[in-house]
Amino acid sequence: MRKAKVHRKTKETEVSIAINLDGDGSYKIDTSIPFMDHMLSLMAYHGRIDLDIKAKGDTDVDYHHLMEDLGITLGSALEKALGEKTGIRRFGQAKVPMDESLSEVVIDVSGRPYLVYKTGKRNGTVKDLPVSLFEDFFLSFTNNARVNLHIIVHYGRDLHHIYESIFKAFGRALKEASTVEGTRLPSTKGRL
Repeated sequence: MRKAKVHRKTKETEVSIAINLDGDGSYKIDTSIPFMDHMLSLMAYHGRIDLDIKAKGDTDVDYHHLMEDLGITLGSALEKALGEKTGIRRFGQAKVPMDESLSEVVIDVSGRPYLVYKTGKRNGTVKDLPVSLFEDFFLSFTNNARVNLHIIVHYGRDLHHIYESIFKAFGRALKEASTVEGTRLPSTKGRL
């Protein structure tokens, strides 16, 4: 089983994440940001990745530190759970609609972090969470998981629907990329 546990504590946040890449989509998530709990639950369920997340932070200031540290910790947990990456598909993609919204996520577990983030609507809030912080989350995730991640929203109106389609697609693409299908390292360089 490809599992990992990562704990990160700073003066601003404390985040603990347990991940099982070969799970069934079970989750227990409490980030102290309700909308983020909802998004990460969707990612886990639709990606069939078990997640246990407990996080708290200086949300009385704002959500930035906690969103960023959630990305750092989740990325570190994924990197650790993937291990040597032998036999993984490496590439994954998914397009997922949510009512009027359509998002596409493409991932390469390349060892080279890069984020392409084309969501269109980068301003606004869902409840009291600024949606601009999702880019910080995904950038932190990308840098710490050491993956190439493309997030493209083709269209959408409602911010809740847009981010729901993103996180469902993110989970499905991540599952596809991390699935073991062989015994060789998927790189002509001999290293990921």
